[in-house]
Amino acid sequence: MKTETISRLSITARYAETDMMGVIHHSVYPVWFEAGRTELIHKLGMRYSDMEKSGLMLPLAKLSCSYHRPVQYEDTVTVETRIHQVTAARIEFCYRVLLEGEVMAEGSTVHGFVSSETFLPMNLKKTRPEWFEMFKTMENDRWESYGSTSAIPQ
Repeated sequence: MKTETISRLSITARYAETDMMGVIHHSVYPVWFEAGRTELIHKLGMRYSDMEKSGLMLPLAKLSCSYHRPVQYEDTVTVETRIHQVTAARIEFCYRVLLEGEVMAEGSTVHGFVSSETFLPMNLKKTRPEWFEMFKTMENDRWESYGSTSAIPQ
């Protein structure tokens, strides 16, 4: 497997992200997923904002998250992000939140490719073939062997 297709981002859980039970609120995980996705795009040598300025936006079409164990205040987690699948019209990212190698949560997001001018769907393979190929080379349908196996698309 090509491990370079996975980005890893370290995040320390902040007090403001906790709920009354002292654990990270479920609404925080999509924010962490976004941070991981932004890091992966950066790893490709791009900035999300530059991609949008050049005419491509990635609106969210679907989000899923499974919570396995609680993350608590001041825990330092690793958010792993990978591109699961790319088509001409959409891209699917998968995420894992790990604490000391244990999977605490995992999820996925699906985004459409749309024009920033018209907000209409784009065929990325035709309009930006170089970006399509770059995303395709990052496709990775498996996590590394350490830690729990993922229940999200394999």
